[in-house]
Amino acid sequence: MTRIKLTVDGQQVVDDVEPRMLLVQYLREVLGRTGTVVGCDTSNCGACTVHLDGRSVKSCNVLAVQADGAEVTTVEGLAQDGQLHPVQEAFRECHGLQCGFCTPGMIMQSIDLLRDNPDPSEEAVREGLEGNLCRCTGYHNIVRAVRHAAKSGAQTSQEVQA
Repeated sequence: MTRIKLTVDGQQVVDDVEPRMLLVQYLREVLGRTGTVVGCDTSNCGACTVHLDGRSVKSCNVLAVQADGAEVTTVEGLAQDGQLHPVQEAFRECHGLQCGFCTPGMIMQSIDLLRDNPDPSEEAVREGLEGNLCRCTGYHNIVRAVRHAAKSGAQTSQEVQA
């Protein structure tokens, strides 16, 4: 077992973990952050995307021990004082989901995309999300939601926990 210390959604945690445990497993099974979804276990789908020190990563591709000392933000950590994060709100308003399975990862990747490109074109959104798969929507409303969030100033209206 290896002791890790990290901050998850603003709360400091210390745990002993198996060195082979994936970050996605740690978040879901140990901390109960089930919004981080296990989709493929091969880093192809992006459903498990979280922010690690402020940047999006596929948590099925990161060992929990690699997150030692880091700050992790999950989709559950985005809402502040009962208010959805602006990107979450845009996904809700634009119906950027269907079954909802990919939505947490799409939202986390979208926040990262908007941080790097505050006013992305449709093409830039599609390119920025190409590592995240949706099997239901055809992406139209997801792209619409990201562009709506950009137009409403999502990248500056609420700072994301890094």
